[in-house]
Amino acid sequence: MPQCLAFDDQLPLLGIAAWSGTGKTTLLEQLLPRLGARGLRVAVIKHAHHAFDVDQPGKDSHRLREAGASPMLVASRARVALMMETPGREEADLAELIDMVRPQHPDLVLVEGFKAWPLPKLELYRPEVGKSLRVAEDPWVHAVASDADLTLPEGVEALDLNDLEALSDWIAAWPVLWPSRQRPRERTCDQETTP
Repeated sequence: MPQCLAFDDQLPLLGIAAWSGTGKTTLLEQLLPRLGARGLRVAVIKHAHHAFDVDQPGKDSHRLREAGASPMLVASRARVALMMETPGREEADLAELIDMVRPQHPDLVLVEGFKAWPLPKLELYRPEVGKSLRVAEDPWVHAVASDADLTLPEGVEALDLNDLEALSDWIAAWPVLWPSRQRPRERTCDQETTP
């Protein structure tokens, strides 16, 4: 069960929620350069549903991690990679991952996946995927980007999934809106909101 997240005005968060096959990663690939051109430094936290490895067997870092280094940090002048084993966990802890990117002072953190976590979200929806629209059951969805005309709950913005400039503008404005958007659209009985 996802925990509560500690929000602060200095680190805007926006979940990108969609069913598999909707094109979340492809869309982010197209949006990130546009957000960068608007002067935003954007961090992305991506959920993976399976075991994955960014290290190569036989390389020193892989050998040391396999030998028990946790975490294993590899650095060069071009990049840094932090690898940690997380045995015994059913799921990744989004709060912990947010704390890992916080020291980098991004202007915005986009969270791909983690759709059950209580954080403000932009839902991506394509009817041809054959799955239900989540906005009616998730009060944290503040906007839906779709390639179809939809009837949305009051207070939810409708965006065109195929209009990359408009989507980029909406996401680029999120850090300014963040202080007023750190809560669900409506109060729910298991979530506390502040006035």
